[in-house]
Amino acid sequence: MILCADIGGSFIDFAVVKPGGKLEHRVAVPTPVDDLETFVAALVTLCLPWPGIPLHIAIAGVENPETGIVHAANIPCLRQAPLRELVKKKANRTVLIANDADCFALAEARFGVAQGHNNVFGIILGTGIGGGHVLNGEIVNGLGGITGEWGHSPVVLAPPFMKCEPDHSDVVPLFKCGCGQSGCLDTIAGARALERLHLWAGGESIDSRSILAAWERGEKQAERTLSVYLSYVSASLAHVINITGGRILPVGGGLGNSRSLIIALDRAVRDKILYPTTKPLLVQATLGTEAGLLGAACLISK
Repeated sequence: MILCADIGGSFIDFAVVKPGGKLEHRVAVPTPVDDLETFVAALVTLCLPWPGIPLHIAIAGVENPETGIVHAANIPCLRQAPLRELVKKKANRTVLIANDADCFALAEARFGVAQGHNNVFGIILGTGIGGGHVLNGEIVNGLGGITGEWGHSPVVLAPPFMKCEPDHSDVVPLFKCGCGQSGCLDTIAGARALERLHLWAGGESIDSRSILAAWERGEKQAERTLSVYLSYVSASLAHVINITGGRILPVGGGLGNSRSLIIALDRAVRDKILYPTTKPLLVQATLGTEAGLLGAACLISK
């Protein structure tokens, strides 16, 4: 039995995970984002009924495996915080922490659509984008715990299929990214970023679901937006596959609910990778909101 918490910027999703991935006593409480002491106290309170049982945490952030310092951009009190040691001391129990996208990938590899695959790269297409690499049933942490962050490096340049006029009116702007850089894939690939991209491409101020619905109806403006989107995202994922050799890519997040988008993205990716295959690589994830908790339950101490 493992106590698990999936921590986002709005809520802490908590449950007891039994063998086989059965969730019990699941509850959600607001995330105290501005006060570290209150944040730790919230976790301690959730764990009180189960003394001594380990707590595993999936978090929308990164823990440096060398230092134990956590950085979570959308939870201000966790910027540069030694969260694991603080909770371990206050809750008097073993604590393990991993990135929520890593936990998502691990859960899909153990319990979901990627069962039976030894090389899995899970991707999140949500408000932002994220990912996790699972090799032989374990998360690949890598340098500073950042393995899988395929959305955070400057990749945005002029789309090769679009004619750039002298005034560069067709060049995608180098939008500022939350990680501090400019031109990251995350600036055009997440749900909010897709909405901004649609505005830049000449579309109306509408939400990402409406953009995808218009694209599926064949509306030209949405098709222009998605042509840029698919070009960049598929190119980045082709790099991911060529480097990691991932055999299957479960897709989660809000945009991942669009089967049409996943099919189009999968085809574009397979057109760009070195190894020709007719078998889909990108597939819809199956575990939904349980993935973070289930993946956290599978963490092992190094």
